[in-house]
Amino acid sequence: MKSIAVISKDIIILNALEGVLKDLYKISVFNNIQSSLDYIYNSIPDLVIIDISTDDLASINILSNLKEDPMFYQLPVLAIFSDQSAASQWDFLSVEDYIYKADLERDMLARIKLAIIRAERVIEINPLTKLPGNISINKQIQARLDKNEVFALAYADIDHFKPFNDKYGFSRGDEVIRITGRLVLNIVKNKQDKNSFVGHIGGDDFIFIMDLNFIEETSQEIIDNFDRIIPTFYDNDDTIKGYIESCDRHGSLKSFDVMSISIGITDTKSGTFPHYGEITEQASEMKKYAKQFKGSCYRLNRR
Repeated sequence: MKSIAVISKDIIILNALEGVLKDLYKISVFNNIQSSLDYIYNSIPDLVIIDISTDDLASINILSNLKEDPMFYQLPVLAIFSDQSAASQWDFLSVEDYIYKADLERDMLARIKLAIIRAERVIEINPLTKLPGNISINKQIQARLDKNEVFALAYADIDHFKPFNDKYGFSRGDEVIRITGRLVLNIVKNKQDKNSFVGHIGGDDFIFIMDLNFIEETSQEIIDNFDRIIPTFYDNDDTIKGYIESCDRHGSLKSFDVMSISIGITDTKSGTFPHYGEITEQASEMKKYAKQFKGSCYRLNRR
């Protein structure tokens, strides 16, 4: 079910939205944009609906800053205005569409569907983690390279995920992927809220981009939190044993350790990278090197 963050203090608006959207979307309501930020950062809704008449200029600036973040520029925002004169005051607002309060019951459902569909067509987003996918990742890296930015690129991969997925099923496997994406996003954004980026390559592979001085500390914090959380996904008997039995790629029954996370890191100071494929390949090589070590770890290219 698609999720929508509704930001309004107006009971009339909230009642109208509930009548239109009930049973169709997962709705989370907030009195102001500041109180919604934790939810937006943690869950990344499919749409934000904001009642402009109840928000002051400072809150509008928060919305603009959010939309300038490369992680959230693809997040569609639908504004509700009290009337046409109110709408004319907000020409600079970072929203994809707007609707008048008087038209909510008649037009809101159609506007919501269009806003979500347009966002999905313009930017590919992984449906499981709500993180940008390969096209956005490649564009983000290339844009930074073209501007000669100095940055670090980390490639994270979950070890022993396939045996876990085979034994416990796709539902529990999907939850591991979802939690890992949320974990990486939260830690990266807490360490560097501006000019950082998190993407989901696919499966159990993620990337994140940060300034060099944050990358190692962030990687270690991701590892520490991953290792603390991941045993809770196993049945108690398997957690106590510290391993599971599952079939390998050849169909043979083997023992596999509890999942860990391997992170390979490179940066633009370690070489010249005219194309995003070259720096991502180097990060991938470092990730493969990290996977040679038992347990969770990161390895940084120090060449």
